[in-house]
Amino acid sequence: MKVLGKREMARLERELVACLTEACETAKAEIVGFSWLTHRLDPEDFPGSLRVTWVFEQEAEKAAAVAGEAKARMLTLTRLALEQAGIQLDHPAWHVRFDSEEACKQSHAGDWIKRLNRR
Repeated sequence: MKVLGKREMARLERELVACLTEACETAKAEIVGFSWLTHRLDPEDFPGSLRVTWVFEQEAEKAAAVAGEAKARMLTLTRLALEQAGIQLDHPAWHVRFDSEEACKQSHAGDWIKRLNRR
């Protein structure tokens, strides 16, 4: 992907948020224990820095989802959201992470900003 200017990056970010929000709402209705998702990216290293994190309430719910069919569904929802936002990645699954509120509370006292920045 070519280097994007500030305006193009802002437009892309808005579009990505809208598409991921739609994926999130779909997943909430379909996947047990799924709570929310977020994304991080560094405009200086885009798209390589893009990370989409799917968050569950409990570690056990995350583990069950990742071990079952829900993982494929989350990866599909991510890929579709990225495509709708105009982001083409060779391996979208490399940009996806799974986490839980429980793990964040245990290791980062519930501080998601700190937790996401360390990754």
